[in-house]
Amino acid sequence: MAEELPILYRDEHIVVIDKPSGLLVHRSEIDRHETRFAIQILRNQIGQWVWPAHRLDRGTSGVLLFALSTEMASRLGKQFDAGTVGKRYLAVVRGITPDSGDIDHPLKRQRDSYEFAGDQCSEEAQAARTQFRRLAEVELPFAVDRYPSSRYSLLELNPLTGRRHQIRRHLKHIAHPIIGDATYGKGKHNRFFTQQFACQRMLLACTRLDFQHPVTGKTLEIKTPVSGEFAATLAQLGWKIPD
Repeated sequence: MAEELPILYRDEHIVVIDKPSGLLVHRSEIDRHETRFAIQILRNQIGQWVWPAHRLDRGTSGVLLFALSTEMASRLGKQFDAGTVGKRYLAVVRGITPDSGDIDHPLKRQRDSYEFAGDQCSEEAQAARTQFRRLAEVELPFAVDRYPSSRYSLLELNPLTGRRHQIRRHLKHIAHPIIGDATYGKGKHNRFFTQQFACQRMLLACTRLDFQHPVTGKTLEIKTPVSGEFAATLAQLGWKIPD
């Protein structure tokens, strides 16, 4: 039986799915041997070509928007470029953060390793801003690092700009990296969550996307709760799964 992806919304112009963690959106040099891609699975599933309107990292799950024509993709892309699309993420991070915060920290453009050449690393940093709110916190009686106990927070995040790996890089910048993030996170804490909670994924998910329909202009609010290992981990930590 052919693999299928959960469809959250679909009409003649757009389709929105709940992307699982670990799935690439499209073919990439990140993993030349990968054979599963959200684009191809969805094309086969609905029998139509699709164009991603934005991107989610491989390890990030959640709301992913596709256009069903190049014209619709262009219209949606302009909304993302203009910063008019509302985005809500959930993340579990190391440490107890402030109640809320506004991370205004420029980020240099990131490219895949095969794209680097010459002086491309010298590009000026681009404005990047992420707001967050702490939803829950916990202190566990385990000495994961150099302290006798370990503390973690559940955050709701709203990225106001769309730089590559922005949320992950911003949380590392404030010393509260995401659990399960192999690139920007802390290996000891990642391994602890794997051993203690059987969680092997990055704990970052896009749970809501608000945008204007590219044809009707109607505001759409597409939501999906976290599930699978993410939901199971929150439950083990004693945290209610946010709507």
